[in-house]
Amino acid sequence: MAIIDTEAALHVAHRDNHTHRDVNGGWLRPAVFGAMDGLVSNLALMTGVAGGTAGREAVVVAGLAGLAAGAFSMAAGEYTSVASQRELVEAELDVERRELRKHPADEEKELAALYEARGVEPELAREVARQLSRDPEQALEIHAREELGIDPGDLPSPTVAAVSSFGSFALGALLPVLPYLLGASALWPAVLVALLGLFACGALVAKVTARSWWFSGLRQLALGGAAAGVTYALGALFGAAV
Repeated sequence: MAIIDTEAALHVAHRDNHTHRDVNGGWLRPAVFGAMDGLVSNLALMTGVAGGTAGREAVVVAGLAGLAAGAFSMAAGEYTSVASQRELVEAELDVERRELRKHPADEEKELAALYEARGVEPELAREVARQLSRDPEQALEIHAREELGIDPGDLPSPTVAAVSSFGSFALGALLPVLPYLLGASALWPAVLVALLGLFACGALVAKVTARSWWFSGLRQLALGGAAAGVTYALGALFGAAV
């Protein structure tokens, strides 16, 4: 009895601790992409304008304009992209729903064949498919997961993606502008703040994805620094040409 109790306790502990993070909610990718894009693109824009020997006011205006334009563009793009993807998935679900309604026996055999292909004994596979097919909505969910690899009840939200993208881009794009808004007149404080922000974002992403924080941080730092350096050089080149 003690052994059984111990095994039961271990099972409960495993059940309570064996959880996974939400990977389909639709917020992580646009939030991460938006913050990185906001930092890199606005830093590159501002360094390009500064490289063209423009004054402080022009750099600040460029940074604020880049923040507003980029945030709205990212939000609109994410909303359209995720909405289109969701509509495509819903259309495929409608196809599966019609097949379940018109040809329930064939769909039940198809489900049984899927379980057989995974090593379930034929008789047991047929019985499992029969029992799961009793409820049309449950059958739809099973077929969607097995055939399409999706969960009908956990589709990404276009609104969540758009809001996450807008907010994260605006926050990232604000960092290089912030030193100017606080009174800085030179470019280097904006570059320093932006590069520190890139490293912090990369390290934060590593906490979510289980990658090395210093590697992820340095990778983002290098990419953002390279973009800023190239655009500054181009701005200086074009400014001298003009």
